[in-house]
Amino acid sequence: QVQLVESGGGLVQAGGSLRLSCAASGILFTINNMGWYRQAPGKQREMVAIITSGGIANYDDSVKGRFAISRNGAKDTIYLQMNSLKPEDTAVYYCSSRDFNGRTSWGQGTQVTVSS
Repeated sequence: QVQLVESGGGLVQAGGSLRLSCAASGILFTINNMGWYRQAPGKQREMVAIITSGGIANYDDSVKGRFAISRNGAKDTIYLQMNSLKPEDTAVYYCSSRDFNGRTSWGQGTQVTVSS
């Protein structure tokens, strides 16, 4: 089982930047990939960025060129650097991990609000 704790959300003006962090603990060797999802009010949760165990990153088209996902050397923390933020990026951002059996764990979420 994996536990995830996010941090780094907040309020920022359009065009600004934020960096989210997600610390993982538990049975980490079972993790296949980790990533960030977001859910805006009245909308479904959507994938933002994923990084595989091999270090390959994938992004939703809406954030390509503005967001960057990365991880530390111990592979127990991932980050989401968010630049050129837009009001439509406002959402609760969730960290997730998926193990090799397809089981997904979620963090508690962190609010990101971008003002225009």
